[in-house]
Amino acid sequence: MNNDNYSDEISLRILEQIQSDPAITQRDLSSKLGIALGLTNAYIKRLVKKGYIKIRNLNGRRIMYILTPKGIVEKTKLTCNYMAKSFSYFKEIKQKIDKTYAQVLEAGDERIILWGSDELAELCYIASKGLPVSIVGVISLNGKERFYDCEVYGKDMINNIDFDAILAATFEPKELAELENIKAKVYYLWQN
Repeated sequence: MNNDNYSDEISLRILEQIQSDPAITQRDLSSKLGIALGLTNAYIKRLVKKGYIKIRNLNGRRIMYILTPKGIVEKTKLTCNYMAKSFSYFKEIKQKIDKTYAQVLEAGDERIILWGSDELAELCYIASKGLPVSIVGVISLNGKERFYDCEVYGKDMINNIDFDAILAATFEPKELAELENIKAKVYYLWQN
């Protein structure tokens, strides 16, 4: 993500938080956004300077943020941009998944284990529907116990599963590093 995208995402999240809770403190805003308090303050000042929010003093210690009409327009624009980027990202990931499944089918691998159980694994699972492959299990790396209609296993149970190959359904470096110790055929999405 480039700096403009990151900056736009923070601005959007601040505008959303202010709209839902005009009396939110900068400390609470900082905590919800996962950014430093000083950075939150800098973003607030920038949004005020651009005319997207106004600050009203309630008493000596409390303030209230007001989203201006210009701020509502900016929030709408940022939301649309965020959604467009999300759809573009989803489309790119879907293409990578489809190319990977084409390799799986070309190799004749039918019984697949998904390595990971988060959103990316869900997309891989959904994309497998209608293909002549079977997801025979999911290796949960985050303690997840349920995954659609699939059996969920810990990584230590992999030798008890009858499978042809593993589909690395995660981008987390730590989770991918654990695959290095597994003696099996592995398909990676980013090799496409």
